[in-house]
Amino acid sequence: MRKQRPNYRLAKIHRSYTVEEIARLFGIHRNTVRSWIKTGLVTIDDRHPILIQGREMVGFLQKRRALRKRICGPGELYCLRCRAPQLPDGNMVEYKPITATFGNLTAICPTCSCLMHRIIGVRKLEQFYEEMAIVSRQALPHIGEIVQPSLNSDLR
Repeated sequence: MRKQRPNYRLAKIHRSYTVEEIARLFGIHRNTVRSWIKTGLVTIDDRHPILIQGREMVGFLQKRRALRKRICGPGELYCLRCRAPQLPDGNMVEYKPITATFGNLTAICPTCSCLMHRIIGVRKLEQFYEEMAIVSRQALPHIGEIVQPSLNSDLR
């Protein structure tokens, strides 16, 4: 089982860990921990077994996670395929309300032509109206809300 992002909350900050203990704790290989040490994870000293403070390990993993985070700017949606925030192709966005207070923006990525999504509150939607052409789609009424429901059948 390979984990993409180890959960730093599993580590105790007042404890010292060996390389093998960290590997077991996060379900990763020992060589991954050794590569973390080469890229900046601070050890207690240069002796064997290599010991790492829990506080140093938590700080290292939090810093790594913060560097990978990609925050969408104004008018941008996140493309999962490109793994980057992108401006929509042709500045065209479709808004689908989920509740009365927020909804989902959908657009096409200009780089890979995949769908991009962003959940947004109604208050922040005004920022998108200034920059883009937004098509707002209303949800279809539920059959219980229709006064005279049509009968779609071939029987006459």
